Amino acid sequence: MPLTRRVPKRGFTNPFREEAQVIRLDALSRIPEGTEVTLQALVDAGLARASKGAPKILATGELARAVTVRGVRMSAGAKEKILAAGGRVEE
Repeated sequence: MPLTRRVPKRGFTNPFREEAQVIRLDALSRIPEGTEVTLQALVDAGLARASKGAPKILATGELARAVTVRGVRMSAGAKEKILAAGGRVEE
């Protein structure tokens, strides 16, 4: 009997899971100032790929300037840091 059939099978893999592209908050400084942060702006800056799923901004690092984020998912901590830096968040 092969080993793979002898070992018990456990766990579950969700077939509907959506992978997110993780983007650090301090990486937003690579986007030119005055540009609105959207999916296309992230792709143009090389921070995300258009074909790999939705990007998500995490609160890792500090934000040095005010930015406007539109149509990008983010963590609650990232939202707080963006608003504290004088930026805007539009869903």
